[in-house]
Amino acid sequence: MSNQKQRREALVYHAKPQPGKIKIVPTKPYATQRDLALAYSPGVAEPCLEIEKDKANAYKYTSKGNLVAVISNGTAVLGLGNIGPEASKPVMEGKGLLFKIFADIDGMDIEVDTEDVDEFVQTVKMIAPTFGGINLEDIKAPEAFEIERRLKEELNIPVMHDDQHGTAIISAAALLNALELANKKIDEVQIVISGAGAAAVSCTKLYKAFGAKAENIVMLDSKGVIRKDAENLSPSKLEFATDKDVRTLEEAMRGCDVFIGLSIADIVTPEMLLSMADNPIVFAMANPNPEINYDLACKTRKDIIMATGRSDHPNQVNNVLGFPFIFRGALDVRATAINEAMKMAAVKALADLAKQPVPEQVNIAYGETRLTFNKEYIIPKPFDPRLITEIPPAVAKAAMESGIAEQPIEDWDRYREELLQRSGNDNKVVRLLHNRAKLNAKRIIFAEADHLDVLKAAQIVYEEGIAEPILLGNKEIILELKKELEFDADIAIIDPTSDEFLDKHIRYATKFWEKRKRSGTTLYSAKIKMRERNYFGAMMVLEGDADGMISGYSRAYPTVVKPIFEVIGRASNVKKVATVNIMITDMGPLFLADTSINIDPTAEELAEIARNTANVAATFGFEPVMALLSYANYGSSSHPHAKKVREAVRILHETHPDLIVDGEIQTDFALNKELLQSQFPFSKLAGRKVNTLIFPNLESANITYKLLKELNKADSIGPIMVGLRRSVHILQLGASVDEMVNMTAVAVIDAQEREKRRRAKSGK
Repeated sequence: MSNQKQRREALVYHAKPQPGKIKIVPTKPYATQRDLALAYSPGVAEPCLEIEKDKANAYKYTSKGNLVAVISNGTAVLGLGNIGPEASKPVMEGKGLLFKIFADIDGMDIEVDTEDVDEFVQTVKMIAPTFGGINLEDIKAPEAFEIERRLKEELNIPVMHDDQHGTAIISAAALLNALELANKKIDEVQIVISGAGAAAVSCTKLYKAFGAKAENIVMLDSKGVIRKDAENLSPSKLEFATDKDVRTLEEAMRGCDVFIGLSIADIVTPEMLLSMADNPIVFAMANPNPEINYDLACKTRKDIIMATGRSDHPNQVNNVLGFPFIFRGALDVRATAINEAMKMAAVKALADLAKQPVPEQVNIAYGETRLTFNKEYIIPKPFDPRLITEIPPAVAKAAMESGIAEQPIEDWDRYREELLQRSGNDNKVVRLLHNRAKLNAKRIIFAEADHLDVLKAAQIVYEEGIAEPILLGNKEIILELKKELEFDADIAIIDPTSDEFLDKHIRYATKFWEKRKRSGTTLYSAKIKMRERNYFGAMMVLEGDADGMISGYSRAYPTVVKPIFEVIGRASNVKKVATVNIMITDMGPLFLADTSINIDPTAEELAEIARNTANVAATFGFEPVMALLSYANYGSSSHPHAKKVREAVRILHETHPDLIVDGEIQTDFALNKELLQSQFPFSKLAGRKVNTLIFPNLESANITYKLLKELNKADSIGPIMVGLRRSVHILQLGASVDEMVNMTAVAVIDAQEREKRRRAKSGK
């Protein structure tokens, strides 16, 4: 993607459909006059009076306890420098978005128009009663140190400058694990810190808190090694000045065990790496380009343990592993600060988490067979769903043990359950899809590429590395649309109506005729059909000239399904092809089936649909917990419709006792754990969170998923075809660009899985 195009897309993203990335939404009913009278005058007076009696009641009656201010003056915006408060606002809104999607914290950005420390501190103090916590962001050193120090002293709510402590916490966890793998002790290793800004100082202080010795640390700024005999050192630099006889980075690196880079790109040479001790630990965290290229470093030293700030290499030191969960734990016990004990607890929890067995969902997201604790996995991945149940409790316990928690937690199991509920309202599944597809992009046909939105989706998946598009359609139109979109990549364009691909037409037609000649197809009619894009595209996939296909944007579903069924057909072990939609809801992802094909399946067919849907959920790393839905609950009706569902459940219990599945059951009971537990404690679903819904017929499934999509604005991924011989997926008529991009990722992952199965079967 060109810089100019990226610039335009970034501006459109922030401007449309409404400016900015965050908004405020009501959390209480407001439909009636009674609601409004309670929300405002006269009812609002009651909580006001309660808070007047005791200020702590603000946590009980207002959103204060889940509200964090993201505050900056824009003097040190990452990669942009001192750009001012207004220009920093998009970054602060972005931080608020991360707070919400990772820890369900409401982050409100506050931009302060002053570089004066006293004015900044006074401003924050005056607005502090609004918030449960203060996240300081992008403030230049050394002012950042003084601002944080004073606010921590003068406020009784959690205050943290994430630029300092976020990197420190994540890198400290990584360092503890790296030292363990290298069989070295933190109080013995020689450490070089390249950089003397807020993050570098905070990292070094935290390493010292874990046992690193001051006499073993050498810190460098832009002028070289910070020495005790230098003049006019700031207090923060003086603390880490050395009297060792070293003045340059090259000299400091000789014999050192650990290099921590928080400076600029490409300042470490291979020769410097070679001069380090055995099993060197190198954290090159400059962004976007590290102090030494990852591949070069690993090639230079086979015994290196390395981390960077980049997501395309192992061991990314990513602040999102820390700040959302640290504030979550602090808010949940109403901590009056974020102290050293809480930060150290977060470090230990992160380090320990990397040593535990990794959930399949994480392995799938990163395309790994099995992530295990080793030098390429020393810190958890941002996709790890355990972060929210491990880090906040550790932080909350530390706050309680250090005496700064005003609302201690008593029931830890219930607290972890609440944390799990908070983790269900974002688009982790979408990020997982894209991330996994990028690991092994496949050739995907876009059968209607002469439509602007379809071509736009193809452009996105190409530029993001999700897939290698093959464009089917009118070549002249596609070239014109590519020009309009500035899509100048050299992508394969095939017009099935053109004689340019006559050899493929003949080969495909012959193959199709041989397969269908006893089903009324003649060789002549086969040749005619190969001029149609869906027949031609499906044959490309069947013959291995492409890995997958998406179609259906401009045509009714039945007209697209027919050629797919005729060309591709069912897999050998499948009796009924079905479709699954993944709905991204506030409760987390829900897998719904069958949403598009089988009008009134029998009990046996319903059982097969359930089994195949379970496979889809497992493919995306979720243990399927399945409810077979009905208008009745557990034998309360003898109507054939209810009995069909009951029989399907019986079949599943008998043939697949390992599956967590039950029914027949009404939707509200299936999705409400408390209701289900109280009324049907005998159910296999009791005490579990249902994530897969199998509907008794097409009407109910199709209506439900479209209602969720339109009324609740739930994102939909699908319909995902299950049971075909190849990776072909049919879009809903008029699908959005985002839906097409997501379905392309599904098609890629489907093709990846099929490739894995083929290799396993062949023993390769």
